[in-house]
Amino acid sequence: MNFTSGNNTDKKDRWTCVGVPELLLPVIDGVFIGICVLGLVGNIIVFWNLCFRIRRNKYTVYIANLCVADTLLLAVVMLTLMVQISNFFGLHPGSKVTCPFYVFVDTLYYPLVYSGKNILTAISVERCISILFPIWYRTCRPKKFSTMACAVLWFLGILEGLLDVFVCDPEAYIKHHPQCAAVEVMIFVSAIGICLPLMVISSVALLYKIRRTVGQEYSPKLYIIIIVAVIVFILSVLPLNIFRFLVFCNVLKTVKLVFISQYWLVTNCVINPYIYFLVGKICNQTTCCSIKDSLQRAFVVETDTSPFSSEGQQAQ
Repeated sequence: MNFTSGNNTDKKDRWTCVGVPELLLPVIDGVFIGICVLGLVGNIIVFWNLCFRIRRNKYTVYIANLCVADTLLLAVVMLTLMVQISNFFGLHPGSKVTCPFYVFVDTLYYPLVYSGKNILTAISVERCISILFPIWYRTCRPKKFSTMACAVLWFLGILEGLLDVFVCDPEAYIKHHPQCAAVEVMIFVSAIGICLPLMVISSVALLYKIRRTVGQEYSPKLYIIIIVAVIVFILSVLPLNIFRFLVFCNVLKTVKLVFISQYWLVTNCVINPYIYFLVGKICNQTTCCSIKDSLQRAFVVETDTSPFSSEGQQAQ
């Protein structure tokens, strides 16, 4: 049940349902396409640098996977918005976008959203564990744990998304089918009952660590990135899960908040790469630095003896 779904809202009531005039629909869609382009450029640059220009460590593996999820999600959103603009102006009057197209889009959309949620949660939790149990973390953590964890998180996100699309389709959602209720409860518990508490607890631990490391040679830039990314995620993504569940339970009678939060979700994918750039730039000691240098400094960990340590390359 998102803005890509043709079963819930058509081209004329996507924004008119929240009081936006119909003539502004293509303008709003065009603005969001431009925002998506900014996000695509930022995520592609980050992914390229992390994979091919910067020495990897256990955290850059997570960030690279998060960039993949955000990039693909933005591409899906852009495709949908361009189709909606085309339909609005009737550029292809002989053709009609049918339900299978939206099912295809949703099949991509939901798994990417849930996979990104899982990966970001894993980043914050792993960093928190490294602070609370440093000796155990350094001695017992498998070398390829990040890669294995990302594979599992992608699988869980894809599974969760496919269940959402095919088990809880719009008809089952509206009629409150028992199997749809089970899926909605599972998604709500996963997001609000598991991911949210883990993110909050991990962020508090990271904030405590930041207070203790202020003034050291290698300031906790990675902590700042994780905390800001988590805050942006909580503000932009988790409200969608809350509003959806409240609408399904008939606690919330209007879908306006659900609809708006679906567009706001896009900003999470756009902002993330620029968080990395900004933190690395601010924390850089030089007056001018390249994107590579900013990212290198942003993702260096305090256990490294230098920003170019090879320790992280061996522990992924």
